[in-house]
Order: sequence, then structure tokens, then C-alpha cells
Amino acid sequence: MADQLSGAGLAAASDIPSLDRLLNAEALRPALATHGRTQVVAALRRDLEALRKRALDGGVPRHELDAAAVAARTSAALDEAARPRLRAVYNLTGTVLHTNLGRALLPDEAVASVLRALTSPANLEFDLDTGGRGDRDDLIDDLLCELTGAEAATVVNNNAAAVLLMLNALADRRDVVVSRGELVEIGGAFRIPDIMKRAGAKLVEVGTTNRTHAADYENAIGPRTAMLMKVHCSNYAVTGFTKSVDVADVAALAHARGLPATVDLGSGTLVDLTQFGLPKEDTVRETIAAGADLVTFSGDKLLGGPQAGLLVGRADLIRKIKKNPLKRALRVGKLTLAALEPVLQLYRAPEFLAQRLTTLRLLTRPMRDIQPQAERLRGVLAHAAGPSYAVEAVPMFSQIGSGALPIDQLPSYGLAVRYAGSGRPGRHLDRLETLLRRLPVPVIGRIADDALWLDLRCLEDRDEAAFAAQLAEPLA
Repeated sequence: MADQLSGAGLAAASDIPSLDRLLNAEALRPALATHGRTQVVAALRRDLEALRKRALDGGVPRHELDAAAVAARTSAALDEAARPRLRAVYNLTGTVLHTNLGRALLPDEAVASVLRALTSPANLEFDLDTGGRGDRDDLIDDLLCELTGAEAATVVNNNAAAVLLMLNALADRRDVVVSRGELVEIGGAFRIPDIMKRAGAKLVEVGTTNRTHAADYENAIGPRTAMLMKVHCSNYAVTGFTKSVDVADVAALAHARGLPATVDLGSGTLVDLTQFGLPKEDTVRETIAAGADLVTFSGDKLLGGPQAGLLVGRADLIRKIKKNPLKRALRVGKLTLAALEPVLQLYRAPEFLAQRLTTLRLLTRPMRDIQPQAERLRGVLAHAAGPSYAVEAVPMFSQIGSGALPIDQLPSYGLAVRYAGSGRPGRHLDRLETLLRRLPVPVIGRIADDALWLDLRCLEDRDEAAFAAQLAEPLA
């Protein structure tokens, strides 16, 4: 049998080289130097076991037993295992603040600050003036108060945590009055009623899905009421025969009965977006000025910073929240604070904000800059995709994303790719979309209306050359 295998150019199980022989082979030295003996030994054992099984089942081509061939397979397997799971991608979905792609991109100032925090000790909880222990919130609360008009502030790891902490600290085993039309669910099955239940608060719904009146709040107030709460309607808008009660009126009702009025503002912009040609969104300062006693909002949405949940408002309420044991469980680390502080600092010079804050720069990128880019890249993508696809540079609409201004769109430009052959285009577009995702820096678009859409709003000019270089060769 062994002679028959040899004559056919196949190797038997007995021909497979030993582990020790391979480890001493010249071809394995690069892998050992890169990945270390432990990982190389484990990878070799897996490869040798697979060879042995194939040999017993019918034989293995002899060239697959060469040390160079084994080394190539081993190195490829180890390189793939070592490749980072969290990778940079090109966001061409048309959604600027894309939750699945990491939401806001940090400005250069924040990146530099995070790098310093990564590579050196920092005064995270050390008071440089007194030499004693400090409070990590001291690093950002003055800035937040300055920018929002609040008396005090604190920060946790995301806005869901901020809402949970606020409710647990101020409304445990007590009633919280919320309009039925504001009982939202956003991404990841985050539901206001569920968060309230986990926080120990009892939800009291008032009004109807489309209409809630001031009297509904007033009639719901009882001896166990802890607060009146308003919630930003993320990801959707109710239109038509609707009625809601604004923050000022809810706050007046709450204050008349000695209760706090709280607002989960969600995206939480710090500036009037209309000055940049964007749709109107209530700012945190406006919400505080309208009478809200506490406002919660996200750091990585319209604020343009890292993932964080920010709470601003009355000093006595913030003090109570900070004493809650959950605050320590939900607190942020030095990297979040290192990123958040320089982002907040940018807001102190609003005249430079549209250039320096990455999120705002992308949101305000004019169509006149995006269209020429689309026309330059049309031929590049057409060459890479091949003759089976037709590529056009076309106008399209972007969206802000992450629950911010869900029905508003931003005029943009990009590439529309359609299947040029006969038959149903679906599987052909899926194939192309898969090939783009498998590039060294994956390209993420969206398929709709029998086309693959690549919105170029988030592809800044400085990234265009690297993007085009990936498409220099055909994808297939």
C-alpha cells in the first residue's frame, strides 16, 4: 500500500515528519520568532493531526509534507488568529453616527489625550493642589457645568447607565410618571420600562401613544411619586394628530408639588445645530433653562466624544446620585475621561467647532465636496468590481444616526452599484458586498432597491488615496 501511495505521488501516515523535526527546520524560524514556541507547537500539532487523518483516509500529496509547506500553513493560521477582531472600516452606509460601527469618531485632540493616558500615570483620583485623594468627576464637571448651565455633573459608562443610576438613586420603590408616547425602545432592546424595573422604580404611564396633556401628569401625582420624567423619542417620530407637554410645563407641574423634573435627552447636543445648517435639536442648556432638574445624555452621539453617559443638573441631586453604590459599578475609566475632556474643551471655541470636531465636520460636509470625490472614485470601483456591475456617481441622502433627528436627511453623494447581467441581482450584489467587507480595511455599504449604495459622506479627502489603493486590483 505504501509503495502504491509513493508511486501515485502520495504520502502515507508514516511519512509525516515529526514535530521535533519541524521545530528545528529553518522554514519555521520566522513563525517561532513572531508567534513564540507555545503557539507554533499548538498550530503544528493541529496541522499534523489533519495530515495524519487525510493520509489514513487515502493519502496526502508529498509536497504538503515539506517543511516549507507546513511552515506556510502554520504561519498563515497563526497570522489569522492574531489579526485584531476590532478593526478599522470605511463607513459608507450613509449613517454618520452608526451604532454598529462605533458611533462618533474622536477628534485629534482626544486621540492625543488618550495616548498620553495609555502610556503614563495620570491624576485620575489625585488632587494635585492638596496632594490628597481626588474625585475623577472633578476632571470634567466644571466644563460640563460651564457648557450646560447646570449646577453639578457626573459621568458613567453610557446613557442607559445614566438613566438606571438616576432612577435607582432617586426613585427606588417609588413612582415615576412618564408619557406613554415616550416609552421608547432603542437599539439592543433598551426599553425605558425595563430600565425602570431594573432600577427599582415603578412606572406610571400617562396619556396615550399620540397625545398627552399637562393634566395627565398632574392627575398621576400621588404620595409615592418620585419624579416626572420626559424621554427623547429616539429613532422615530410621531406625526399627525399628536400632543405632548414640553419640558417647561412638566417642570412647572413637578416643582409645584415639590418634585424633580428629569429628562433623558438621548443624543444631547451642546450647541444649536441650526447655526451649522443642520436640523434643530434641543440642547442640554436649553433643557436645563426650561426647568429640568436633571438631564441625561450620551457622549458618543451628537456630542462627538467617547461612549459615556452624562448627568447634569441640581447639585443636591447629583450628590445623592454619586453616593449610590451603583455609581462605582458604572463609573468610567481614565481613557474615557482622557477623551471626554478635550472634546468638551473644543466647545469653548464654537467658531472652530465645525472644523475640529470630527462628528460635526462629517455632518456638515457639503455636497459640493462629496460629488467630485464620487466622480473620481467611480472608475476605480468599476474596475475593481468588473464588467458584471454598473457603477454610477449619484446623489443620495445621509442620516445622522443613533436616534438623533430620525426623520431628517442630509443631501450627499456616493456610488450606486447595480448588477449588469440578466436575472435576479440579489445574490450578485451580496457577493460584491462580501468582497468589499473582506478587504484589508473593510468597506461597509448598504443594499437597497436592487443596488449597493456607498455613501461617501464619511470618506474624508485625506482617506481617499488609501481607499482607492485597495481597489487597484479586481475584487473577484
